[in-house]
Amino acid sequence: AFEVTGKVDYDKLARDFGSKLIDPALLARLEKLTVGRGTVPSLHRFLRRDIFFSHRDLNKICDCLEQNRPMYLYTGRGPSSGAMHLGHLVPFLFTQWLQQAFQCPLIIQMTDDEKFLFKGEYSDEAGDNLDHFA
Repeated sequence: AFEVTGKVDYDKLARDFGSKLIDPALLARLEKLTVGRGTVPSLHRFLRRDIFFSHRDLNKICDCLEQNRPMYLYTGRGPSSGAMHLGHLVPFLFTQWLQQAFQCPLIIQMTDDEKFLFKGEYSDEAGDNLDHFA
């Protein structure tokens, strides 16, 4: 099993991944725009428990909600093993909550082409190596 020891530097993680920490003011704003509008009963447990602690562009999403501008969610999964596994469930659970909270369309792309661009191999004799991901 994987175990985290020592102090986790969340600021460094956010900086290295180009995201921003979710602060109490943003959580309050998000709660007002979702729970306050009655689209969900409470903030998602991943937010309440600081499991999801950073973001990219969550402020822009809040701006869209405040201005009643249309928006949609877009996410995707590329095969990382021969089949979907439990690790894929966490982002799907949260994305489903976002869709309900924001009352917007959701697009989920399942793609092999992106994996091929980064991990694929091709030869005229053997073809591609993507059978592993089928």
